[in-house]
Amino acid sequence: MPGQQHAGQQQHQQCEQQGHVVRRRHPASVGKRAGAQQASRPARLLHCASRIESACVSETDLPGWDDVAAAADQLGLASTPAELHGGLCGWLAGGGGDSRSWPALVLADPLLPAPANGDALDRLRTASAAQLADTDFGFELLLPDEGQVIERAGGMFAWCRAFLGGFGLSVGEKKLSDEGEEALGDIANLAAARVDDVDPEGDEESLTEIEEYVRMAVLLLHADCAMGPRHRQRLH
Repeated sequence: MPGQQHAGQQQHQQCEQQGHVVRRRHPASVGKRAGAQQASRPARLLHCASRIESACVSETDLPGWDDVAAAADQLGLASTPAELHGGLCGWLAGGGGDSRSWPALVLADPLLPAPANGDALDRLRTASAAQLADTDFGFELLLPDEGQVIERAGGMFAWCRAFLGGFGLSVGEKKLSDEGEEALGDIANLAAARVDDVDPEGDEESLTEIEEYVRMAVLLLHADCAMGPRHRQRLH
């Protein structure tokens, strides 16, 4: 029996040694695994970088003009990005619901399909709603690039016209404050303005001031209709 145990131990040791030998006889397979890991590393890094980039985009960041225009074209909309944003903000400022089907609501066309989840028009909605509710007043107008005075002025006038349309659809019987009534009247005056009255050389600074006024006027109307008097007091 002791001899059998000794023989068994030797056999077990030989099996372990053979196992070690077997594992050590395949450096090529180890190299292949390492090579595959190294080959996949750039892909993993690119994936991580894209996730980091996506995380850096705030939910309050408006999508770009060209992105909104492309998404609108795919949906068959003839409106410009400024008109779409103005109508959307008017709808939200008047107390309209934050719905992914907002183009059908804002453009009063129930046959319009909802934007795809996460596309530029959907992000325009989520960012606009977040900006309007931002207590730091981070609301912005989606307009053509700065430096293009005529195009930007025309975009702002169109934005105001669309805002009035969206606001009228959602405000219903809500009562505005005196400041809100004045702000709405001023936006209506801008909606009636013409690009022909704009001086491309001397009106750039004035245009910036008007944009700032419109921005605050919209926040005031949103406070009147959607946020309540407590939020409105923060605007004064």
